[in-house]
Amino acid sequence: MLETLKNWDRELFVWLNNLGIETCDSFWIFVTQIESWIPLFIFFFAIIFVKYGLRKGLIVLFFTVLSFTVTITFTNLVKDYVARLRPNNVEELTNLIRVLQKPTNYSFFSGHASSSFAVTTFVVLVIRKFSKWIYLAFLWPILFVISRVYVGVHYPSDLLVGAVVGTTIAFIMHAICKALLAKVPIQQ
Repeated sequence: MLETLKNWDRELFVWLNNLGIETCDSFWIFVTQIESWIPLFIFFFAIIFVKYGLRKGLIVLFFTVLSFTVTITFTNLVKDYVARLRPNNVEELTNLIRVLQKPTNYSFFSGHASSSFAVTTFVVLVIRKFSKWIYLAFLWPILFVISRVYVGVHYPSDLLVGAVVGTTIAFIMHAICKALLAKVPIQQ
């Protein structure tokens, strides 16, 4: 059963990766780089402080960063334990896929997926009571994870599991943050 799932995952990856169009390569390379999303992070931080004020905003910001840190740490521990080769490092896929990046660390599960979903989910949870528009922020992690298949470095299961892990950690951090915020007096 596990072998069948791995084969489906590999076949789906090859199919999706081959949907890539050379004229779009520069767009997806831009999207897959974390630096490209710095303006979004600045927006997240600004909206947190606007909606929560300085004292509570600092607490929310701390938990945003903590969500990211816990997620990346857990992701890297699992990657080293599972030690699944990235598709770009699998010899039998060399002539079947398009590779636009060549990371050498392990694949399962995606740090891009886990961290982007952790940060976005956490920010959505803390801002949703102020604006329903914040749900549009999920466009970022969705594009971010799609880019990982496009550039040839992650299987779909890496992305799915990463998204679930990141989202789960965000919900846990949000619950702790919410409890802590309830104890902080309102600023005068």
